[in-house]
Amino acid sequence: MQRTVDFRRMGWLTCATLALGALIGAGAGLLTLLLYGVEHAMLGYIEGSELPGPFGVPGVRRAISVTVGLTIAGVIWYLLRTKTVRVPSVKKAVAGARMPWWQTIVHVVLQIFIVGSGASIGREVAPRELGAMLAQRFCDLFRIGADGSNAGAIDRRMIVAVAAGAGLGGVYNAPLAGMFFAVEILLVDVTIEKVAFGLGMSATAAFVASLIKGRHTFYDITAMQPQSTPSLMLFALLCGAACGVAGALFRRGSSWASAHQPKDTAILWQMPLAGVLTGLVALLVPQVMGNGRAAAQLGFSTFLPEIAGLSGAAQSAQSAGSSPWTLLASSAGGAPNAGDTLSLAGWWTILGVLALTFAAKTVMTLLTIRSGASGGVLQPGIALGSTLGAMLGLVWMFVFPADSVTACALIGAAALLSASQQAPLMAMCLVMELTEAPISFFVPVGLGVAASAFVSQWMLSRATRRAENGR
Repeated sequence: MQRTVDFRRMGWLTCATLALGALIGAGAGLLTLLLYGVEHAMLGYIEGSELPGPFGVPGVRRAISVTVGLTIAGVIWYLLRTKTVRVPSVKKAVAGARMPWWQTIVHVVLQIFIVGSGASIGREVAPRELGAMLAQRFCDLFRIGADGSNAGAIDRRMIVAVAAGAGLGGVYNAPLAGMFFAVEILLVDVTIEKVAFGLGMSATAAFVASLIKGRHTFYDITAMQPQSTPSLMLFALLCGAACGVAGALFRRGSSWASAHQPKDTAILWQMPLAGVLTGLVALLVPQVMGNGRAAAQLGFSTFLPEIAGLSGAAQSAQSAGSSPWTLLASSAGGAPNAGDTLSLAGWWTILGVLALTFAAKTVMTLLTIRSGASGGVLQPGIALGSTLGAMLGLVWMFVFPADSVTACALIGAAALLSASQQAPLMAMCLVMELTEAPISFFVPVGLGVAASAFVSQWMLSRATRRAENGR
């Protein structure tokens, strides 16, 4: 039996892939430029591969910036949430909730603004919301789902989800992660059509965004061994299990913080308070500020030359100069440098800085969400995984010196993100794309992500059963 070709559907699928993908990519690129502009105005620096965080910014300016940023955002969010139509989440938008156009734009800009001013929260929700809002207008233009049919509703849901994923793919130049975010988290339905549609739109968005904001490696992992080892596979299993526990706890913590956000005027004092506390912590731990790039790079840049030589890892002068360890040493006048001659006291100091960063980033991210701020937890999750993986790697290297701390941090970043998002494919691809890691490391990273997903799923399921039985 010959099937009839639906040329209208083929037309809007092609138009959505190219035109809508390009529009979302342009938006993602402009949001990145906006972030750089806010950083320059508020903190006097622009994040990049040579300066991943506000390490050279005076402590007082760091504290004032984040406090002012969250105070302004708190007032505007109070007005948005109480005086006008509330902006729904991306998941609700995929389910059919209407995203008001100007409220969504203000909401998106506010998220970029607080990250640029130094708030400890991710910025990846903003381009996803922008993509979802643009997708709904695209569906209105082509009257997709207007007839009330089940097929139309399914198509509309697919377009909104894929567009949200394209926002993620565009802002981080990560088309695979954008596609998997759509099909693994939003649609929870992997079909050939959805994968092809999602990958096409995310790739288009990533290409257009790179024309606007430029293209560079988000995380520097050059201080990593050139090849995987059998011992690294064992580490991946153990680190994955540890990150599974930590990621599940972080997921529960962020869910609790979101559920207990202020619903009234309390946001007017809670968000400024979160800014003050973040600023005070940033006086000692500047890498806690922002979406997590600085904290994650701290883990990726941990390099012990006395041991690293056995693994074949090497750190170039350029990478060493832009390492957060070097920047911390320069700004603090005596902070530990992970490239210095290793001693037992120095080893404990490096481990202590990583542990402090992990704890501070966890607490300040949850506090920022709890205060009423909107934003993501993808980049904070990568930061927590990188620092936890580096801490475990510092111990691991003394037994298996053929493995580098950077490789351990890479596995930890993907594993904890997988656990916190319950999306192993998206997590693995996002970390590998952001670091541009050698493709051979998909094997240990994949093993760590698998272990993390298994452990975290068991923990979260057990917690759910306990909650249901306690009712």
